Amino acid sequence: MIAKLSGRLDESGDNSCIIDVGGVGYLVFCSGRTLASLGQPGTVVSLLIETHVREDHIHLYGFAAADERDWFKLLLGVQGVGAKVALGILSTLAPGELTQAVLVQDKAMLTRGPGVGPKLGGRIVTELKDKVGNLALGPGGAEAFAESGTVSQGPAVDAISALVNLGYRPAEAHRAVQAAAAGLGEAAELQTLIRDSLRHLAP
Repeated sequence: MIAKLSGRLDESGDNSCIIDVGGVGYLVFCSGRTLASLGQPGTVVSLLIETHVREDHIHLYGFAAADERDWFKLLLGVQGVGAKVALGILSTLAPGELTQAVLVQDKAMLTRGPGVGPKLGGRIVTELKDKVGNLALGPGGAEAFAESGTVSQGPAVDAISALVNLGYRPAEAHRAVQAAAAGLGEAAELQTLIRDSLRHLAP
């Protein structure tokens, strides 16, 4: 299985590129975000690869960053999401935005992706809400929280991480910290934020 390709960018199209590796041209399907990061033909590039082997074809899907690759695999696990739709979503939404959408159950954000209607958007946020914990706590997740305007980067993100480590679901932790931060203000210290968030989580 091919997991990574490094070579010269031979050509780039709307949804794919050809990478020349030692004289062999590999056709790699990519999101618009990854394609935009590759530069001009002739540039030396390196892509993480997901290899899909079927009876009638072998397709390579390339990603400039690990978080985009991880999201591609998560999206393919949702009924009704194929590789084309997954790449379309990743062309429209950055991994951090996807994390944010799933954590706050914002299916409308998902419908910005081509081929994603309200029903499929709802299925994506529902099926993935308990599967994005590790992604949510990484750089993409922290960035999403910071950009969302609902919680700030730093103590709030650390508080979410602490609550998830205590066994709470990422979406629950996000909502609790958001509520606590709104009441305590931006200057709240981490321990105070965690303590107040736990009160919001209490039955």
